[in-house]
Amino acid sequence: MQDVDIKTADGTMDAKLFHPEEGHGQGPWPAVILLMDAFGIRPVFEAMARRIAKEGYVVLLPNVFYRDGHASKLDLNGSFDDEPFRKRIYALIGGLTPERLKQDAAAELDFLARQSMVKGPRVGVAGYCMSGAIAVRMAADFPDRIAAAASSHGGRLATDAPDSPHRLVGRVKGELYFGHADHDNAMPAEAIQKLEAALKDAGVKHRSELFTDKRHGYAVEGMAAYDKDASEQHWERLLDLFGRNLKG
Repeated sequence: MQDVDIKTADGTMDAKLFHPEEGHGQGPWPAVILLMDAFGIRPVFEAMARRIAKEGYVVLLPNVFYRDGHASKLDLNGSFDDEPFRKRIYALIGGLTPERLKQDAAAELDFLARQSMVKGPRVGVAGYCMSGAIAVRMAADFPDRIAAAASSHGGRLATDAPDSPHRLVGRVKGELYFGHADHDNAMPAEAIQKLEAALKDAGVKHRSELFTDKRHGYAVEGMAAYDKDASEQHWERLLDLFGRNLKG
């Protein structure tokens, strides 16, 4: 793992870069962008990046909140039950406008394209919670660059907003995966139905599945909602998605 800086239109995005260490030759290897959840870059996401890298991928883990500070200085430890903490997180998320997200995605993709260890121009993306929507936007904004995108317990994927992620799926050329929890206020049943209808209408290749008796955050170890069985199923789906679309 190495710390890297990526120049963007608004400054410098700090990130971590991982690559296969043994058993996958000398490269180059396909790349995956692993997007953090609202609690930021922390050991569990570094471990997730290493797990993907061990399967033969270069993995970029960017600090999507870089405009508000370096990942090492952003104290994102807290609980959504605490109102000041909750307001702070929502303010950070609110700063990630579609325009900023597109600029950041372009910078991330261009950075990977310049790395000699990265194979080919098309990459995969994995998002969790709030970054599930970011992954979908990236696939829609860069349809020729994103071969596959996954959202695990992503929130607010189908809202009434004119720029809701579900309204963008018609622009996607890659394959999409969605894992939902049936106890998730950020993605209730009616929103899942709206998303799946949009995916069907768009004709985009996708898989959308519901994890029963699970809560928002089931895939990420350390979260109160973490569920080992559901998380391992998510890993199976994720690695299968990337394997089919990035290693073919």
